[in-house]
Amino acid sequence: VQLQASGGGLVQAGGSLRLSCAASGRSFSGYTVAWFRQAPGKEREFVAVLYIGNMRTYYDDSVKGRFTISRDNAKNTVNLQMISLKPEDTAVYFCGAGRPILSSVRSLTSYGYWGQGTLVTVSS
Repeated sequence: VQLQASGGGLVQAGGSLRLSCAASGRSFSGYTVAWFRQAPGKEREFVAVLYIGNMRTYYDDSVKGRFTISRDNAKNTVNLQMISLKPEDTAVYFCGAGRPILSSVRSLTSYGYWGQGTLVTVSS
């Protein structure tokens, strides 16, 4: 599966952005897709996932209530709607696809396919 993340940009604190992860070469069908982010000088961290095993969403506490992950099977995309953005949300956002078990959906190593990342910059 080849992934392409898009939708990043520069936004003021309190603003919104919608990221999109598109698959090419193969459908997302059968894969769980998650969003991770990596801030400068930091490790890549989990943000959100829609787990196909139970079709439930899971979020890191830092984004809960502000970010929403959704899946559009017709368009073969997984989206991340982000509102009330904060400067600490500044990072490169990556989408990853894999077949994790539920207990591992937040783990970086559960995802074998990655997009190139899209930069989100939130100014204060």
